[in-house]
Amino acid sequence: MAPDGGVARYYRSDLGANLPISTEISGYAVSTFSYLHAITADEIYRDAAIHSARFLADHAWDAEAHTFPFEIGSNLAYFFDVGIIVRGLLSTGSDEFCNRAREGALSLAFDFIGDGVFHPIISLPDKQPLGYERQWSRSPGCYQLKSAVAWLGIGDEHAARMFDRALEAALRTEESFLPGDADRHRVMDRLHPYCYFLEALLFVADREECAAALASGIERVAGLLREISPEFERSDVCAQLLRVRLAAHYLKAVALDEMAAAEEAARVARYQARSDAPRLDGGFWFGKKAGEMMPYMNPVSTAFSLQALAMWEQHRAGEWRFDVGQLI
Repeated sequence: MAPDGGVARYYRSDLGANLPISTEISGYAVSTFSYLHAITADEIYRDAAIHSARFLADHAWDAEAHTFPFEIGSNLAYFFDVGIIVRGLLSTGSDEFCNRAREGALSLAFDFIGDGVFHPIISLPDKQPLGYERQWSRSPGCYQLKSAVAWLGIGDEHAARMFDRALEAALRTEESFLPGDADRHRVMDRLHPYCYFLEALLFVADREECAAALASGIERVAGLLREISPEFERSDVCAQLLRVRLAAHYLKAVALDEMAAAEEAARVARYQARSDAPRLDGGFWFGKKAGEMMPYMNPVSTAFSLQALAMWEQHRAGEWRFDVGQLI
């Protein structure tokens, strides 16, 4: 974390350098600190959440464009990023950030809306959609539903209807998202955003169609993960899958495959770093290729992994106390 509360996209251990500060990753950091405060009651995490939230609300916000840019000073804004930031601000539970969260939610609703889809990227300050590309993050898709969860957190009936609109589009298109590419490494990359879709379904797991999509989606991700992992495996995918399995089970939407969950927990745990370097110790590596750890210490991989393992330990101890609203 930078002194102003911003968080870098990730750390390159081979170069000894951080990538630039990312508004999206800072949003994830706020949600992570809020979760850690909830499970530990340690005020250091509450202070960190508020500090990063103030960075987002006061410094990252583009007052001219009325949205959150990709990075400070960037001429682009992403639908997905804005929703993650709004969820981060809301996770603090502080009235200090309510107005900014609402403004962000309004940007999601009005700046990115297209013909039956939500544009993934717009230019700033004119707010024109960029042309879609093959890369998943540059095209509309079911993964955007996780960002749309921000509308549920606003507590407004109009915002809730916007979520339902996004849900309808996601359910209509999700089957075509995987595998989505002939390159197996790119398929592994696509498992990450597809898990975003599954995570969002947890918020509406009581709906029959959503529970069915959760069940089939878990099986699809699990099969592709194990098929591709000898060549390339991402720690965030392992963690996301485990989180979805556990939460879906306790929501009574999908029965837990205990053996698969235990194996996924072991996969996640092996990515945690043990190092004398404070930047690395306790964090989680991004992934492995051909059995070799990749030199990326990733804040989001770390957040997802630590939450997945905490949830697994709660399950094993018979002390489940996770609320879906805490999902990072």
